[in-house]
Amino acid sequence: MRNIVKEHGAEALIGLLVVLIAIWFGWYAFQRTGGGRVPNAIRVDALFPNASGISPGTDVRVAGIKVGQVASVKLDPKSFQAEVALAIDPNSKLPDDSSAAITSEGILGGTYMNIIPGGSSTPFKDGDTIVDTQGSVDLMSMVGQFINKSGGSPAKAAPAAADPGAAPATP
Repeated sequence: MRNIVKEHGAEALIGLLVVLIAIWFGWYAFQRTGGGRVPNAIRVDALFPNASGISPGTDVRVAGIKVGQVASVKLDPKSFQAEVALAIDPNSKLPDDSSAAITSEGILGGTYMNIIPGGSSTPFKDGDTIVDTQGSVDLMSMVGQFINKSGGSPAKAAPAAADPGAAPATP
C-alpha cells in the first residue's frame, strides 16, 4: 500500500485538488446566483404574449439595476399566454401600477425583464399581478419583414401602346 501511495501520490494530490476546486466553484456559483432565490422576495405575476428568451433566473431590472429575478415561466391554460412569476426584492418598493417589458441588451446581448415604475404610492404586495406588459420582440421576424418590404410598393406598369381597335380602359 505504501508503494502505491509513493508511486501515485502526485496524481492523488492533483485529483484531490481538482475535486476541491469543483466543490469551491459549485459553492461560488450558488452564492452568486442566490441559489435560485431572492431572500424574502415579493412574488409578482405577469402575463406576456411572447416570453422568448426568458427563463427562471433571468434578471429583473429597474433603470438597469437588478431588483430580482424570474422565478418561473409557464403557459396559462386559460389565455394561452406565458405566465411569468417574478421574485422582486422588497426593499425596491416598486409601485403596484408598474409595467413590465422583455428587453434585450442589444443585438448579441442577453434578455432581461425591465420594470418601468408607475406613479402609484402603493408598493407591490406578494401575489400582485402586473397588468401592463410587453412581450419580447422576434428579431428575425423583424429582419424578414424589413427585407421583404424594402423594395417599396411595386411600380405601376406603364400603359401599353394604344391599340386602335381596343376599347378605352375604364378606371
